[in-house]
Amino acid sequence: MRKFRAAVLCLAGLSLLLVGGCKTLRGANACNKRQPYQSAYSVAPLTMPAGASPLDTATVLKLPALREPAPPARTTRDPCLDVAPSFKVAKPAPAPQA
Repeated sequence: MRKFRAAVLCLAGLSLLLVGGCKTLRGANACNKRQPYQSAYSVAPLTMPAGASPLDTATVLKLPALREPAPPARTTRDPCLDVAPSFKVAKPAPAPQA
């Protein structure tokens, strides 16, 4: 019975080490390395050959221009963002009244 319990504990401990070690196998901050999608680029709009009926552009999705500054660059030494940042803005404390 003791040998069985020791074997089960060893197997459970080894399983936990293997599952916990997955992050270290791919690097601590692998999420900050350049990803393939970051080198994507846009192409020119589709043009129709002469003699073809024109495209119906009434249902074309129009993307608004980005009017925000670019986020700060992250290095491979910065920690990964495991949780999305909060969307709630903290309200300033009210001024003390006299």
